[in-house]
Amino acid sequence: MVSPPLHARVRRDARTYLDPIESPSVKVLVVGGGGREHALCWKISQSPLVARVYCAPGNAGTALVAENVDLDAEDVKGLRNFAVENKIDLVVVGPEAPLCLGLVDELKKVSVKCFGPSKAAAEIEGSKLYARELCRRHRIPGPQYWPFDDVHGARAFLDMREDGPIVVKASGLAAGKGVTVCKKNDEARAAAVDCLERRRFGEAGSTIVFEEFLEGQELSVMTLTDGQTIIPFEPARDHKAVFDGDKGPNTGGMGAVTPVAVPSRTMAQIENQIIFPTVHAMNRENRKYQGFLYAGLMLTAQGPRVLEYNCRLGDPETQPLLMRLTSDIVPLLLATVDGRLDEQQAPKWDPRPCVSVVACSGGYPGEFRKGVPIFGLDRVTSGPDLQVFHSGTAKKGGDVITTGGRVLAVTAMGKDVEDARARCYAALQLIEFDGIHFRKDIGMRA
Repeated sequence: MVSPPLHARVRRDARTYLDPIESPSVKVLVVGGGGREHALCWKISQSPLVARVYCAPGNAGTALVAENVDLDAEDVKGLRNFAVENKIDLVVVGPEAPLCLGLVDELKKVSVKCFGPSKAAAEIEGSKLYARELCRRHRIPGPQYWPFDDVHGARAFLDMREDGPIVVKASGLAAGKGVTVCKKNDEARAAAVDCLERRRFGEAGSTIVFEEFLEGQELSVMTLTDGQTIIPFEPARDHKAVFDGDKGPNTGGMGAVTPVAVPSRTMAQIENQIIFPTVHAMNRENRKYQGFLYAGLMLTAQGPRVLEYNCRLGDPETQPLLMRLTSDIVPLLLATVDGRLDEQQAPKWDPRPCVSVVACSGGYPGEFRKGVPIFGLDRVTSGPDLQVFHSGTAKKGGDVITTGGRVLAVTAMGKDVEDARARCYAALQLIEFDGIHFRKDIGMRA
């Protein structure tokens, strides 16, 4: 199927949205309970268009800027019923799981506006194999790959290849932990057994993808698209490994910095060879993409290559990005759902850099304790330039306790990266919980 041409490859010029809402009347439901969702609630609640913000299920941080709703993010039926009964004007889906379960499709059936891609489009993240095949079919640059769904075939492949670095990925959703970068074939064999035999990631690991190991600098590029117009957000850099110096296993993200200095020629390559072709490819495959499209890239000597796609904003990249975004985000979200992004005003950014440092539970990304009291949050002076965005937290009585591996992300802007880093780490020194762990080198590469 041939899709219609995109109205614009990239929308950077400012235009006025043609259907402004004059008084606060919009009721928004944010789906999710992590740091990304806290940042979204924080930003959305600042909009003069918004009358009320709900968050399902939320956390102790979202409760400060929204009304938490006791519904799981993957409870599609419950969320649909809540949206209808409470006359929600806009649902904003934060995490990938409800998108891959088809929440957008279900809400569309009952005429509730929902920001995010359809179930078919969300497969770009839900299946690493689909994403790789999409790149191959449409000549989008990425690593070589070899899929397997049985351990014997995977072992035979490794026996035949020269010993050396290779990446092993669970094809399905694994909460950011399904990627293993292996230095040797023996490590890759163990990772394959973990997925295919031991079912470490359940059904998500029933198919694995071996990928060529790429060298270079990683970059996160997030764009907003309604399937016709593309608005790029400023690039960010995530720190995935749990320990300093990028050592240890991958996590969902231990910190981020934005903006990242990228040569204009490289950004043009990213837009023209990756972002634009990806949106066009999804149209051609009858999976029109609307929402945030995240491209995790490796900047190699041969040019940018796609490491992964996400069908939503990254976490923790969202926290510093939204802190730097000076525009009202709600018109952007509404225009995306309505297919009117070409009428929208281009986003504006605070030029100062922003750094986010994640504090996690001891043992993460492996086993960790829950229910640990957090102290010192009241000692941190929050404001437009410094926020503590909660991830794995909840209120219990008068205490805030840990409920997840990634607990919170201290996020700060500064006159330069070093100033932003210093403000983050000064605030972290005021926060305590048993087993607290955070990297000390977030943003140093910038």
